[in-house]
Amino acid sequence: MITTGLFTVFTTALATAGIASQEKHFGGTFMDMILDAGFTAKLVLLLLLMFSITSWAIILSKFMELSAVKKDTEKFLEIFYRKGTLSNIYASGKLLKNSPSAMVFVSAYKDLVEIVRTRSRSEKMEPGDAIEESLSPQEFNEIQRVIQNAASREISRLERTISFLATTGSTAPFIGLFGTVWGVMDSFRAIGIKGAASLGSVAPGISEALIATAAGLFAAVPAVVAFNFFNSKIRRIGAGIEEFSLDFLNLLERKLGK
Repeated sequence: MITTGLFTVFTTALATAGIASQEKHFGGTFMDMILDAGFTAKLVLLLLLMFSITSWAIILSKFMELSAVKKDTEKFLEIFYRKGTLSNIYASGKLLKNSPSAMVFVSAYKDLVEIVRTRSRSEKMEPGDAIEESLSPQEFNEIQRVIQNAASREISRLERTISFLATTGSTAPFIGLFGTVWGVMDSFRAIGIKGAASLGSVAPGISEALIATAAGLFAAVPAVVAFNFFNSKIRRIGAGIEEFSLDFLNLLERKLGK
């Protein structure tokens, strides 16, 4: 009984001191609210800061990556539609590594060379050598499968990091809400222990708790906007790859069809 009574007195003193400290030191600025927040609220804010920093790093890197994709793809398609030899297109395409269409062409052309090499049993043939032999329908089907697989790999490569943006957009508001709920619970628990409280003593604790919700929205909104933007761009790139693949197959049929 004595131990229980001492524990109650001790916790009441801590809660009262916490509210008194808020009344004394709370300056009302954004930084004051962060510094005066409890351990759980600070942990939530740190987690949201990590989400936000990672999201912005992905946004900037993906923006630069897609800019490079656009630049290299325009160069490659210009070379491709000049209707030069396959070997010349291959030589140019393998240098434009940021272009998904170029990488699809390079993968398909290497497989094409392997088909011709296997058929002729020639070990001297290299990917850059001109191909003049015709292809059978089965070999065309194999090239088509290679093109489809290469296109899927390129799209997967472009989508690799944007899933984190979707995760941030869907989870950050709830993490912030958890921090807010926890902070409000803390404030009301302290009020309950003290027995009574003025608006001036309650407001700082609640405003500190609401910062977590604001931080969650600050992390989530740019991530959602960026995810939708990049997802739309990648879909258009995928449609461009599909159109290029059909043109490439038509070119092979004209040049190498029986």
